[in-house]
Amino acid sequence: VQLQASGGGLVQAGGSLKLSCAASGFNLDYYTIGWFRQAPGKEREGVSCINNSGRSTYYADSVKGRFTISRDNAKNMVYLQMNSLKPEDTAVYYCAAPNERRWVPRFWADVDEYVYWGQGTLVTVSS
Repeated sequence: VQLQASGGGLVQAGGSLKLSCAASGFNLDYYTIGWFRQAPGKEREGVSCINNSGRSTYYADSVKGRFTISRDNAKNMVYLQMNSLKPEDTAVYYCAAPNERRWVPRFWADVDEYVYWGQGTLVTVSS
């Protein structure tokens, strides 16, 4: 299982970015996908998650109403649309997949539940 996050960059506060998570070597539609972020000096935290069918989505309180997760299984892609960005959203963003047979929705934001991680993409929001 290989995942690759992309789409990060430098944006002013209030701006938008769309991150993409590409899968290679497997069918993404089997997997729940989570987005996580890690700011300098802080622990990695769950941002959003979408189950394998796309019918269930989850968001951290800090991004609700601003971020939208979606997936296109035909393209083997998961997206994170980030609007109204704030300086505190600055972080390296990662996409990840859990062991699907063991995944429990209430633990969607738990880093330890995810076993496959892509390389991150840096998002910098200037004030």
